[in-house]
Amino acid sequence: MWMYLGLLSALFLGLHNLCKKHAVQGNEVFPVLLGTTTAGFLLLLPCYLGSMWYPEYMKDIGFYVAKISWKVHGFILIKSMIMASSWVLAYQALKHLPITIVTPIRSAGPFFTFIGAIFLYQERPNSWQWVGFFLIIFSVLLYSRVGKKEGINFKSNKWIFAIIGATFLGASSGLYDKFLIQYQSLSPQTLQFWFCWYTVLILLLILVFTWFPSKEKRQAFKWRWTIPAVGVLLQTADYFYFKALQDPEALIMLLSAIKRSQILIAVLIGGLVFKEKNKRKKLIPLLGILLGVALILYS
Repeated sequence: MWMYLGLLSALFLGLHNLCKKHAVQGNEVFPVLLGTTTAGFLLLLPCYLGSMWYPEYMKDIGFYVAKISWKVHGFILIKSMIMASSWVLAYQALKHLPITIVTPIRSAGPFFTFIGAIFLYQERPNSWQWVGFFLIIFSVLLYSRVGKKEGINFKSNKWIFAIIGATFLGASSGLYDKFLIQYQSLSPQTLQFWFCWYTVLILLLILVFTWFPSKEKRQAFKWRWTIPAVGVLLQTADYFYFKALQDPEALIMLLSAIKRSQILIAVLIGGLVFKEKNKRKKLIPLLGILLGVALILYS
């Protein structure tokens, strides 16, 4: 069951990535981030208010936001700081790079999660899982050659380094999620609500110094319907992901890989929507990534 929940998460993540690309094109990154996170927070706010006023009913329908200790609040604040940093890097990169380059690089995230799962949680891969993960990494390297044809030099382009940093931080957050869900016994909605709350505070603090004082930046910001859509789709994807992670038998390294199937939507549909180049050449490494995911599922 947890694998099917992982695939549902991948579906909503793929749609989330398409909306995100539209939201940041020619736009200010930080207010876009704040708008998406605030939308996710507002989506979850009824769960929190309902848990205060009608706790028994919210428990019955499975959306109760539990009371947590200050220690656990600190754990969630750490996750918010990690993900806020990852999102800032990822959104800046997405603003300057084609989605068909960004998404495959992000697909290398399972490799970092894979290594962390071995050392931190003693998850033991078999030989086919090794083959699958290295096939994913090799396929991402193939994308670098395609990227050069679009004027993107992977050695000197700072946005490439930004998306790699975002990928590493995102993988670290994925490993941390297992600690929060399985070792701190947090429900998905409890983790999501407080995560959104702290992330909104972090982004507001950044905007106070980088965006609000500048009239030019405020005027350059363009509101788009995809901004709240990104937040809603992300929280929906995270809900299915955390529900999958609640299963004691769920392996974080496999869930992380399953989520990479989102690239089907990003590369195939995104390439058509945003009219990006070299779509056919990108299909070869795309198939390599899908084959890597398939090997992990098969094993």
